[in-house]
Amino acid sequence: MVWYVRRGAGPRIRLRAEYGSTAFWEEYRAAVDGRTLVEAVAPASGAGTLKWLIERYMVHSAWTKDLSVATRGQRSGILKAAVAIAGHEPVSAINKRSIQEGMERRREKPHGANNWLKTMRGLFAWAVENGHATSDPTHAVKLLGGPNDRNGFHTWTEEEVARFEGRWPLGTRERVALDVLLYTGLRRGDAARIGRPHLRNGVLRLATQKTSQEVSIRVLPALAMTLDAGPIGDSRSSRASAAGP
Repeated sequence: MVWYVRRGAGPRIRLRAEYGSTAFWEEYRAAVDGRTLVEAVAPASGAGTLKWLIERYMVHSAWTKDLSVATRGQRSGILKAAVAIAGHEPVSAINKRSIQEGMERRREKPHGANNWLKTMRGLFAWAVENGHATSDPTHAVKLLGGPNDRNGFHTWTEEEVARFEGRWPLGTRERVALDVLLYTGLRRGDAARIGRPHLRNGVLRLATQKTSQEVSIRVLPALAMTLDAGPIGDSRSSRASAAGP
């Protein structure tokens, strides 16, 4: 969902912050008043707190343009939680020890902890660059090792694929999900989005969420057979079900 503001017959102004957030309404009011975004995020009450910092980060181009939709989606939840827990804390009070303690609290879920650290790194790198912080508290804090770091996730064998196909024959949602992933090579987020509007003359075309790169994928006969058997959702919809197109 994308939101725009338009005053009369003037140009459409895209609002990039998450709908309903403080940053979103700051953008909205700035657009209605004809002010620039810099004017919209001028320091107000609570200036210098973590909440204040995050709100300004999420309307800056470092967030709205430099990060992919998928990355913003993942990190926005982490930043929301940070605001709820420590939004009142002064940015100056957040140091390396604070970040290390945050990692320790998340140690049982190392991949989640690492995503949190990467989010904080992005936030504070921007804060230092833009003069909102004097130092980066995430500097030299190490990522945690995860259970799949050495070998990665197990790749299914042909036998395992055959077992799944035997359990979920053509005409089931599970088979659609498997074959969309198997015969397109798309990331799971893109595989869940792809649908009828992306299919033309036997070729799937879409812009990926992570890189915004447009890709074209020829529909192989095995996948075409699966899609013909369905179920593939309502053809009037611009989005697919979670199982695929």
